Amino acid sequence: MNDTLNLPLAKTPVDRDYLRRQEPNLFDDLWADAATRVLVLHEGKALLRAEDGHLVGLDYKTTEEVPSALVRAYLGKAQVVKGLGESPLVLAVVGDNSANQIQPDAANWHQLRRTGSGLSELDAAVYAQGLALANWHETHQHCAQCGSLSIVEQGGWVRRCMKDGKELFPRTDPAIIVSVVDADDRILLGSQGAWEENRWSVLAGFVEPGESLTQAVVREVFEEAGVVVVEPEYLGSQAWPYPFSLMVGFTARVAADYDLASVTPDGIEIEKLRWFTRQELANEAANLFLPGKVSIARALIEHWYGGQLITASELS
Repeated sequence: MNDTLNLPLAKTPVDRDYLRRQEPNLFDDLWADAATRVLVLHEGKALLRAEDGHLVGLDYKTTEEVPSALVRAYLGKAQVVKGLGESPLVLAVVGDNSANQIQPDAANWHQLRRTGSGLSELDAAVYAQGLALANWHETHQHCAQCGSLSIVEQGGWVRRCMKDGKELFPRTDPAIIVSVVDADDRILLGSQGAWEENRWSVLAGFVEPGESLTQAVVREVFEEAGVVVVEPEYLGSQAWPYPFSLMVGFTARVAADYDLASVTPDGIEIEKLRWFTRQELANEAANLFLPGKVSIARALIEHWYGGQLITASELS
């Protein structure tokens, strides 16, 4: 089902090799292994390799090229260098000084949102995994129960409270995202007040405690747009490390007895709503800003549309 949506961040080409996280000398051994490759992140940005002026993939570093790190985590193993077989992959979150030593030109540090659609399945998966884990470490340095500092253990996949020994595990926030379609097969897109003019996307929201995914679809669409939908259909899911979400994609039809004149943006998350036909979307594409191609939001729109779109997001 994920292949139907062509979701770059839904692939699983990395062997997470979770049993190795238990090794007491893990990072000493990894740093002594010439095959180890390091994903370096600084403020959520990674380094990309360029060939002939084009960005072609993640610029993995050797352990000798990474002087120090604020956090390290073992991501698993994969073949990232031809001829080397599978390489151990390590996330290294670095501070300003280390980042400047590794690559002083700020223009060479890239964000997943802007350049991720050009990455291979492997690079996209490594970037998403590393960024979500880095974001969790950044925001969970203290124990949620007592507020004491926590330390990193088990290859970067656990933090332990220094006061009471409580183990803290990486957080994943489930969220639904949905293409809403009416009886005339038009798609409903919304725009937030903080966005620039003519930026549109499908509706989305976090799943609440005690709520199923389909219940979240119905509730979120009604809350944000005043629209009653039925028969939510699951289409696919992918990681979205902003900061550590799992986006679960659906399409849903407007209830047959619903009055389309009642469509109303909530004024909080959504400021404007508009129904688009395929022809309108095609005619206006060059002036529309849609979600980036690495996102499930864009995949849902193009799944409904029936093909790829070239919009102002790609032309700018």
